[in-house]
Amino acid sequence: MDKNLRDRSLAYHLNPIPGKIALSTTKPCETADDLSLAYTPGVADPCLAIKDDPDAVWDYTGKGNMVAVVSDGTAVLGLGSIGPEAGLPVMEGKAVLFKRFANIDAFPVCVKNVEGPDGKTDPQKLIEITAALEPTFGGINLEDIGAPACFEVETVLKGCMGIPVFHDDQHGTAIISLAGILNALPIVGKRMEDIKVVVNGAGAAGIACIEFYISAGVKRENVVICDSKGVVYKGRTVGMNTQKEKLASDTDARTLADAMVGADVFLGVSVENCVSKEMVASMAPRAVLFAMANPIPEIYPADALEAGAAVVGTGRTDFPNQVNNVLGFPGIFRGALDTRALDINEEMKLAAAHALAEIACEPVPEDVKAYLAKAYPEDAAAGMFDGDQPVKATYVIPKPFDPRVVPRVARRVAEAAMATGLARKSVADLDAYERRLLADLTPEA
Repeated sequence: MDKNLRDRSLAYHLNPIPGKIALSTTKPCETADDLSLAYTPGVADPCLAIKDDPDAVWDYTGKGNMVAVVSDGTAVLGLGSIGPEAGLPVMEGKAVLFKRFANIDAFPVCVKNVEGPDGKTDPQKLIEITAALEPTFGGINLEDIGAPACFEVETVLKGCMGIPVFHDDQHGTAIISLAGILNALPIVGKRMEDIKVVVNGAGAAGIACIEFYISAGVKRENVVICDSKGVVYKGRTVGMNTQKEKLASDTDARTLADAMVGADVFLGVSVENCVSKEMVASMAPRAVLFAMANPIPEIYPADALEAGAAVVGTGRTDFPNQVNNVLGFPGIFRGALDTRALDINEEMKLAAAHALAEIACEPVPEDVKAYLAKAYPEDAAAGMFDGDQPVKATYVIPKPFDPRVVPRVARRVAEAAMATGLARKSVADLDAYERRLLADLTPEA
């Protein structure tokens, strides 16, 4: 890591007080009368109201705007299993993003003592701890939990909890990258149902991405997924699990290089520099390539483009088409919380992906363009946000600081929650809802 960046980051987390988040109050507590309302004796009245009608908890507490960011610290960024204490800065950072982009109060909940006799996470222990949080929180964001435990943890919690449960490491990457593919395919003249997709990385993100693309129209037989041992193929016995078995391909390809021959789309959620120019050149003409390993991608964009790729994205801020999860989870939870949704289902996730794809295709209003010019001066100067349809090879995914992102994603997610019967509260006027969020969540220029 760059020493200057390291020093600045440590100072940022240390000063003026340790950490990145703190609690603030929403009601005054300056007088004796305020105190009598905030605590005893007045607080007994909402307590009793909730006892008589449990749904009143949404009206008299902050539950409806609170999300728990739950982690066991077993798969933190690219750092691996570094433990819950070491993972806490990341969970605090996630809370910062929830608040900054969607005005959601999120709290890090890093837990320990969830290992089994083998030293690995026992899913049932983590499930038990997380399920016990439901009275306090309106949603659960699972974060940095290693595979395969993360799959069981999310599946069981979604079945037993009455609030949204969302493992962002899986679905966030899937949603944002799908948005990019939805916009890239028309540029390269291809259709979702025809493309051959290769994914390198068979952990939480890679498996979730493939399953999500299949939900969006990719044919299962057109998918090849690779892990550190090569292609996940039918009959392979080494390094397999239930999720890999489901995606095992009927193919003679055994290496990533084999798999990429003739592929239309490559998705990398793996390790740096594992893709060569020769491998990109072997792909189908006008290929789409998202190399999202951080900080060093599977292949740098310039090399991929030189080798013949037509659309390239990464996970980095300094290259076009950044697949950044902050484009997804704030708006997804905003829409889910505002409808008091029971869960975040496939339809809501697909709605989020389509919302992001829409934004990149729409003309940018002048006030938004001025805001983007401050956040992304080089991109604005290059004309990235110009035209009636700004979408192009270097702009298939909107920018994280585009103020339209969270309101549009929230609107589409809320709409899908209502359409699929998961909403306990309706949004009567979706146009007005989106406008209100845009006004409330856009910082002053």
